[in-house]
This record gives sequence, C-alpha cells and structure tokens, in this order.
Amino acid sequence: MPPTSSLRALQVRVPRRITGRRFASHGPPQFNEPSGLLFGEKPPPLGQKRVKEEWENIWYVGMFGSMAMAAVLLYYKPDTSIQTWALREAKERMEARGEKYKYEPSS
Repeated sequence: MPPTSSLRALQVRVPRRITGRRFASHGPPQFNEPSGLLFGEKPPPLGQKRVKEEWENIWYVGMFGSMAMAAVLLYYKPDTSIQTWALREAKERMEARGEKYKYEPSS
C-alpha cells in the first residue's frame, strides 16, 4: 500500500467556485417580480380610460361564448342514465303483456 502523502499528491484539485453549493437556484429569478399592480399594469391617470389590447375582446367573446354554449348543450343533453332506460324498458314490457304500469290504489 502506497503512503498516504503520495495519494494526496495525485488528487486533482477542483476550484472552489465550481463545486460550490447551488441550492437548486440557477441564478437570478427568471420571472417578472411582483410589482403590486393589478396584472402588472400601471393605472391610467385620472379622467382617462384604460385602453384595451386587440386580443381582449376576442378572448371575452370566446371564453363567455363557450361557457354559454356549454350551458345550453348541457341543458338539452339527452338523458342516458340507467334508471331512465330501465323504466322505459319496464313500461314497454308491461304494455306488451297487457299490464298497467301506473299504480292505481284500490279503494
């Protein structure tokens, strides 16, 4: 076994800055820092209205139009539950046998 002093001499020294801890951060933040303003926009001066961007009206029409269309489609969606099918099937079979499917209490 070689002496320990010769093993230490063979080790390659890596500069400290390369092996430093990174703590999962890769430099400065890669996002917009919070500014405290709504949507990052400065409010317009008093007496002036905010100018909409081109895409905003299209977004509103698309978003709320699709919600309205989904509501209408869900309202008129056909009933495909197993209970509805079973009730309809039972009524058809009872009518085919000549039985009444409505309950009529006897007095």
